[in-house]
Amino acid sequence: MPEGDTVFLTAQRLNAALSGQVLTRFELRVPTLARASAVGETVREVVPVGKHILARLSDGRTLRSHLRMDGAWRVQPASRTRPQGKDYEVRALLGTARQLAVGYRLHDLALVPSTEEASLIGHLGPDLLDPGFDLAEAVRRFEASAAREPGRAIGDALLDQRLVAGIGNVYKCELLFLHRLNPWLAVGETPDLAAVLTDASRLLRANSGRFTRSTTGWTQPGQQYYVYGRAGKGCRRCGTAVRKDEQGDPSLERVLYYCPTCQGAKPSDAGGQA
Repeated sequence: MPEGDTVFLTAQRLNAALSGQVLTRFELRVPTLARASAVGETVREVVPVGKHILARLSDGRTLRSHLRMDGAWRVQPASRTRPQGKDYEVRALLGTARQLAVGYRLHDLALVPSTEEASLIGHLGPDLLDPGFDLAEAVRRFEASAAREPGRAIGDALLDQRLVAGIGNVYKCELLFLHRLNPWLAVGETPDLAAVLTDASRLLRANSGRFTRSTTGWTQPGQQYYVYGRAGKGCRRCGTAVRKDEQGDPSLERVLYYCPTCQGAKPSDAGGQA
């Protein structure tokens, strides 16, 4: 499941394969960009911004891709001209004399002048993996959100990339558990937002160099998370069965895992009390 750390590592690998190289192959398999070409251009750099990947070209254009829930980039030798996997899932091919980067099930592909990148990513909050992550600005955005929507739940707000960029379902669930926060607690009632966001940055950084994600410090299967994916299993703190629920727009697959003892019950399960 691509979150900020996976996007960061993916962009690093793309940058290592493509940066400074001349494109010999450039195919975007989406109707609006099917005729676009960049063959002969040099890839200046590939960088992550939140959950977006930006490939900046020598002609002053930027290719943006988003992985969402199921997207992926894979790099293979250019000598293997046919992409691995299912051909109908391929959305982008960026090839050089040595490497071929293949984008599978990519979303929100866009090719824009680099000077207009803000039209694609300008709405994002501070990037948790940015070396200069602005904690104060992130907290300010959460507080402003609470003022606009007093009843907004912290579990919903953590996934809002306009407030802070990089958190997905996994980190949302783990952060709420680590801070013993009820997912339905209002943002304005959440104690120490700075501590929650500091931990978010810490956890993403700890996992940004590997694809085997862990929030517990253990990378063995079944030991990686405190609550995520552990519905029905005993809480690692108190032994209560971890619950699985949904929060937010169901079409966005916002699955939630939490401990009803450590974090409190869902409001509808407690007579309206969180």
